[in-house]
Amino acid sequence: MRSVVVLVALLPASASAFTLEQVMSAPFCSGLVAAERAPRIAWTVNLRGERNVWAAEAPAWRPHAVTHYRGDTGMALGSLAISPDGKIVVFARGGEGERTPNPTSLLKPPRRQVLAAAGDGSSEPRLLGDGGDDLQLSPDGSKVAWVAKKQLWIAPVDAGAPARAVTELEGDVHDPRWSPDGKHLAFWVDRKSHTLIAAVDLDGEALRWIAPSTERDVSPRWSPDGRKLAFVRMAGLERKLPVIPVRPQPWSVWLADAQTGKGRAVWQSGSAARDSAPDWFAADLLFFAGERLVFGSEQDGRLHLYSLDPAGAARRLTTGDYDVEHARPAPDRRTILFTSNQGDADRRHVWRVPADGSAPPQPVTRGDGIEAAAVQTADGTVFVLAASARLPILPARVRGTALEVIARELVPPEFPERELVVPQPVSFRAADGLTVHGQLFAPASCKSGCRAVVFSHGGPIRQMLPAWHYLYYYANAYAENQFLASQGMVVLSVNYRLGIMYGHDFREAPGAGWRGSAEYQDILAGAGYLASLPQVDKKRIGLWGGSYGGLLTALGLARSSDVFKAGVDFHGVHDWSAFLDRWEDGVADAPDKKEATELAFRSSPVADVARWRSPVLFIHADDDRNVPFDETADLVQRLRRQGVRIEEIVYPDDIHDFLLWRNWVDAYRATAAFFAREL
Repeated sequence: MRSVVVLVALLPASASAFTLEQVMSAPFCSGLVAAERAPRIAWTVNLRGERNVWAAEAPAWRPHAVTHYRGDTGMALGSLAISPDGKIVVFARGGEGERTPNPTSLLKPPRRQVLAAAGDGSSEPRLLGDGGDDLQLSPDGSKVAWVAKKQLWIAPVDAGAPARAVTELEGDVHDPRWSPDGKHLAFWVDRKSHTLIAAVDLDGEALRWIAPSTERDVSPRWSPDGRKLAFVRMAGLERKLPVIPVRPQPWSVWLADAQTGKGRAVWQSGSAARDSAPDWFAADLLFFAGERLVFGSEQDGRLHLYSLDPAGAARRLTTGDYDVEHARPAPDRRTILFTSNQGDADRRHVWRVPADGSAPPQPVTRGDGIEAAAVQTADGTVFVLAASARLPILPARVRGTALEVIARELVPPEFPERELVVPQPVSFRAADGLTVHGQLFAPASCKSGCRAVVFSHGGPIRQMLPAWHYLYYYANAYAENQFLASQGMVVLSVNYRLGIMYGHDFREAPGAGWRGSAEYQDILAGAGYLASLPQVDKKRIGLWGGSYGGLLTALGLARSSDVFKAGVDFHGVHDWSAFLDRWEDGVADAPDKKEATELAFRSSPVADVARWRSPVLFIHADDDRNVPFDETADLVQRLRRQGVRIEEIVYPDDIHDFLLWRNWVDAYRATAAFFAREL
């Protein structure tokens, strides 16, 4: 249910050939996994808010539902895993985090649960336990470990015994990993000032601490023989450091004896800014490929893969003017599958490279679409999640140089595939000379006097693409941009500085964020680019975005109401000074706290609220765990005092990334109607 303080006007009579509901009917597929010893894959599907697990197997690879949940209930699915023989899938159902969201406002709130189901869909899911983050199946597929209530839990997948807590530790448990023989688990424990790697025997009575120190240790990974643990080490707590200067974050790769806990550094980064741990790549930062340790580093300014042999000698695996985004070892453990934007800065394709660096990377996929989440089955078949400008992201089989979409039937017949525009990659320069990339949605229906809108993504560690996105939030945003274009609006989606896939220096741009909002130049330059187009009426330009994009929307209206005539702000940050201690470590006792707080305020929309003239629609769910709801509540009161025209929509009990599909549809319909009136 939403709360709205104004009536939303109907869309104009010149409505598009398709409705918002039709373009939002696109299925969203994610979580693709493959069995190690059987030709079966599984993935999750969100179809109009109805979330289920699907699977397919050789030889026909015909998709079928594994679960049969019904309705737009807001019960998210995550942490999908499949047993080595493909007979069992496990997953978590219900929201996120320790406190399960209740977006439908049930009197008895739902619980997040861990469930197991037959991979062939022959039985109903069985409950294994409560909670459910970081699900990890044992190597034989008989047990599953996960994190709940900040501790490590384990249960048999046949539900033959109740789940049990393995730990009762001080601190929060993260990232459990099974040893190759399935008799031990490693994980890391957050104790605020430092983090520790621990290992536990399933039949043991005590933990083994692995090379404990005052530092922050994460990402434990077992060697193939189970005798060693590799992990990443970063600097621990240091009080009273200035926060305005951006400090390099050097790190190292360690290797330790899994029994004695004694370890040593086998690789050490440099100490320059580019040498910092690439935290946006953290999930894939370290893994074994056979006897070699593979890791990612930005030491040359781009995110590339390196591998260490058993003697500690490093070998570079990828090179060039591109970034690697995700990587994983193939089943042979001798090669690595990874996604990157090599040769095409605006897209994603899959590549393969030998773990020993004996040959350069070779393309697995190519074309004008995007591919992500590559997995390889036991019979050597590679599957990806693939999308194009018109077809939403779906599982596809790689067949030579072609892709065979295997789940086309998930796309509803009313989905307007042929009516969608093909976004064009464009670039333009910001005021300081930086080249900025984006995608232009140019409707054929409008030739002159067109309304136009700048879209800013969230994150900010994201990149929008000229195709349906592989992240749910941004697949929805892509659908809305398509709908706005269908209404005759020219839409420019801007990949502003601070985003990924353009190198370290672009992502860590100086004077950006709370340190000066330099990225706002890119949004203003986007408006200038739109104004330069012959079909655009420069007096009818608006902007919209969510989260960090909501921040940039509010900055645009506060600083440049002469440029932006209206805006829609989804759950944006509006006062960096109030949000700073959530964003930046060490603010409380920093010697430059006063200066940092003042700088953060000056970099915020609230600092320029007196210049704000353009009307705005605020949209925020009040159980937001990313951006506090009071960021919007506070700004609304400030604007009301000076007479700015405000509309607002509130979704009680939903979260930042709306769990209810109907809330997305409602919010996007209101967005389109708002621009139809105000531009």
